[in-house]
Amino acid sequence: MTIWRPDPLALYRPAYLSLAEQYARAIRDGQLPAGSRLPPQRKLADDLGLSVQTVSRAYEDLIRRGLVVGEVGRGSFVLPAGSENSPPYLAERPGGLVDLSILKPVTGRMHVDIFREGLHWVAENLTAPAALSFRPNSVLPQHRRVAADWLRRGGLDVAPDCITLTDGATSAITTAVMSAVPPGGTLAAAALTHHLLMPLCKYLGLHLEGLPVDHDGIVPEALDHLARKGSLRALYMQPSAINPMAIMTSLDRRAELVQIARRHDLLIIENDMLNTLIQDRPPPMAVLAPERVLHIQGFTKTTLPGLRIGWLVSPSRLAPIAANRHLVTNWMATPAMVELLSHWISDGTVDRLMSWQRDALRERHAIAREVLGSAPFHAHPQSLHVWLELPPGRDEEEFVAQARQRGVAVASGRAFRLDERGRRDAVRIALGSTGAEDLRRGLRLVVETLGSNAEPVLTLV
Repeated sequence: MTIWRPDPLALYRPAYLSLAEQYARAIRDGQLPAGSRLPPQRKLADDLGLSVQTVSRAYEDLIRRGLVVGEVGRGSFVLPAGSENSPPYLAERPGGLVDLSILKPVTGRMHVDIFREGLHWVAENLTAPAALSFRPNSVLPQHRRVAADWLRRGGLDVAPDCITLTDGATSAITTAVMSAVPPGGTLAAAALTHHLLMPLCKYLGLHLEGLPVDHDGIVPEALDHLARKGSLRALYMQPSAINPMAIMTSLDRRAELVQIARRHDLLIIENDMLNTLIQDRPPPMAVLAPERVLHIQGFTKTTLPGLRIGWLVSPSRLAPIAANRHLVTNWMATPAMVELLSHWISDGTVDRLMSWQRDALRERHAIAREVLGSAPFHAHPQSLHVWLELPPGRDEEEFVAQARQRGVAVASGRAFRLDERGRRDAVRIALGSTGAEDLRRGLRLVVETLGSNAEPVLTLV
């Protein structure tokens, strides 16, 4: 049997993407079946006349696409067709387990009661177009105006027609990425980013590049260097504490990144899901560069999870494109929920829920500081989580498994990582996914796991 090899004559610049594409086609065509071992990077580099760094980047790209897995000490292997990225949270919560793996706002019985009252209001006040129309423009203009008024409070002065109403952040992110990056194009993001961005880009056939971060967010020089290569179309950002490390990017850093985006004519996708929950945050990227920022806001993380409505604000030149992308993927946001959100904004319920959330998060962060003590973690006073760095030599996957055996679930850093360069193993710990006492108990179990020996988890079969 002939073993497939890439063709050096078919390589083009950038060489790493060209090489990755050859492997991707061979995997899709069945020339490299599941389990096939890719050549060692140095040998392949010598065979093709490339640098080891180029081959390494190609392999990293294949890993990000979910086509290949790298195993330390063994090499890189083709994954079975249909292999998917694992979510950072538990799909189901077994009884007795403290689940700190899924990112949620703090909630209580009060939120269920408020939601029920809101649904009663919708039942009594639902308009005929909201119940019967298939035409978004027959249902949503009034609600776009409510959205525009809310956004203006945060410094964003936008025309209602530039707002796409979506069923939450995931729909808005999908629409924004499809609007900003053409098929085969390149999107950049922080090396630690939204866990759904990787599978989304894989499904859309986009190249996703990780950028290093420091204490203030994405490193500008890295963005400028990547943009100079010429294939980058857009930058995805989470500058306001919703990112894995809960970093609040400063105004100066935001302005510097905007300057680079303008120099290279890049679009920016800004995920600002916590929006006005965070007091005294710097102006959004969309305020600094309204001509090139697609800005995303939502309410599931700031009020209550069932309020699944988001807003995508686009520059006027991109608004029709975003509207069309949303039509083919979602058609329109659920009218009844849009009615409820507009009502809650108008009567002050959203403001009250956000104020309550700030107070609740203040208590949760106090618990985290008390229990975690001197353990190295990153947080923002109004973030929904903390990012706990593990001691050198502790593997995050093994740590997650050991913590689960003790009775607490946390999220592995692997789910958020685009780039292995400068890797520091860590876990994300959600503060709002359970009650205060369970949070305290779960954090104590995390501390116990930190203090235990790093032994492999054994599975009995």
